[in-house]
Amino acid sequence: MQSSTDLRSLLNRIDHRGYPAYKDTKGTYQFPEYVLSVDHVQGDPFASPSKVSVHVSGKVAGFPQELYKDDHQRTALQDELTRQFGRKADQFAFKAKGSGKSGLISVSRCYQEILERTACRLAPKSGDIILRMEIGFPANGRTINARELEKILFEFVPECVKASLFYKNMDAKRLRAIVDLAEDQQYIREQLPKMGLCAFVADGSILPRESGISPRPMKGGVKFKSPKELEVTMELPHKGKITGMGIRKGITLIVGGGYHGKSTLLKALELGVYNHIAGDGREYVITDDTAMKIRAEDGRSIWKTDISMFINDLPNGRDTVGFCTEDASGSTSQAANVVESIEAGTALLLIDEDTSATNFMIRDELMQRVIHRDMEPITPFIERIRELYDDYGISTVIVAGSSGAYFHIADSIIQMDRYVPKDITEYAKKEAERFPVISGPEETAKKPDFRRCPRARQTFKGNDRIKMKTMGREAVMINKETIDLRYVEQITDSEQVAALGYCMSYAQKHILDGRKDLRAVVDELEKVIEKGTLAALCESRSSVACIAAPRRQEIFACFNRYRGL
Repeated sequence: MQSSTDLRSLLNRIDHRGYPAYKDTKGTYQFPEYVLSVDHVQGDPFASPSKVSVHVSGKVAGFPQELYKDDHQRTALQDELTRQFGRKADQFAFKAKGSGKSGLISVSRCYQEILERTACRLAPKSGDIILRMEIGFPANGRTINARELEKILFEFVPECVKASLFYKNMDAKRLRAIVDLAEDQQYIREQLPKMGLCAFVADGSILPRESGISPRPMKGGVKFKSPKELEVTMELPHKGKITGMGIRKGITLIVGGGYHGKSTLLKALELGVYNHIAGDGREYVITDDTAMKIRAEDGRSIWKTDISMFINDLPNGRDTVGFCTEDASGSTSQAANVVESIEAGTALLLIDEDTSATNFMIRDELMQRVIHRDMEPITPFIERIRELYDDYGISTVIVAGSSGAYFHIADSIIQMDRYVPKDITEYAKKEAERFPVISGPEETAKKPDFRRCPRARQTFKGNDRIKMKTMGREAVMINKETIDLRYVEQITDSEQVAALGYCMSYAQKHILDGRKDLRAVVDELEKVIEKGTLAALCESRSSVACIAAPRRQEIFACFNRYRGL
């Protein structure tokens, strides 16, 4: 390890030389209170910025262990340190001048959800901190401007480190409040199964968002208030008594007129699998963290998925136990999404009628009479929904606006009226008595066959130069093979998409062997992450990508949409 003085001397030596001379800065340097590591140097000022990390020992950082003794506390604290560093870095970004990305100082952008990230890692035992950032090494044209980089590394970065990575310089009460909120959120998660619930929405929550492209809470949004019939109360470790709506396990129907808040409630439940920051409005909207949003997905690929629970006896004789297609219809894609969710271990399905295939969701009595069951290969979801709960323990929350057929089988029916929920179960059930019940299948479905054992592509073996590119939250490209993730709606950050790309690459190189089924493959990936942290997926000791942890369910979803299997 070299000293900061050595780095300053090096910068003086390479000043005004060609840009490739910046490669000489790669290495670690001891600064007074931390170690600065130049992990990767960009090829030119217009390329992706250089990767730099800061390492602070636990003793110097000084954060009390009580703030990070549990994983959920540590994740919340890391999230806050990243945000704090980012706010400070924004004050200095591009103050060092030059061409291209010269002067950029950036860290991962954290949004409303709190995620485990490689951007900031606090070691559970020692309290050591690693913070990773990107810096645009300054240049005039393609000539090194080392004076400006010296300004960044010796003035700007130290200020950011001082403001965000030393406990003595931070607001202790704010940090305590953030960790306390994480503990309260975790407490609710642990109480859900004990209380027979699959989700909880606290009174006073603000569910509507600022706009279709803004995740921030709507100013003046209607505050959520639970109907008395569904009201539950908990005593949280820090906040104390909290009251809200408990959604019970089983089948829950959300109904109401258009624009009254049905989909808004469902969206809050979708993202309730993550903890949210204070002030988001959904801090105490907590959903079973295995929940999956299910929808129709025309055009997706399906690989050896057993959809026979819902689709059988196709006219062309195609196999539906190991169903494969490069271009699924709405009904087959939604059937596959349900079965793949069972495989991924979900305990709650979230469905919006608006984004579902009608012929998959329901066949009314008249259609059943005209088109006899023997002529229809699709067993609609309505005929399997009770079976999913009774035999698999999988609850369902459905938003419905046009079909009342689900009234007969729902355990709980919630009407959204101008964003205010009302329990209309008794009234709706009584009205439903005047309408015929849709007949169900004569036999229960066979349990799906999950023996899908993917093989690795030869192009990955021994190949360390795998090209990967993310396209926001919508897709990741691996060696020119695009994995379309647009309709995996619980992905909330592009860094999760990047992590999924690394999961695919790691599995191809180290896990897929044609003998392990997909569940065993995902189990091994989770063990790799647990043992070596999220950064282990990157397989690079010198330059770790900024990625965020996806859930087990999203890892399955990515495999299931990977046409490279």
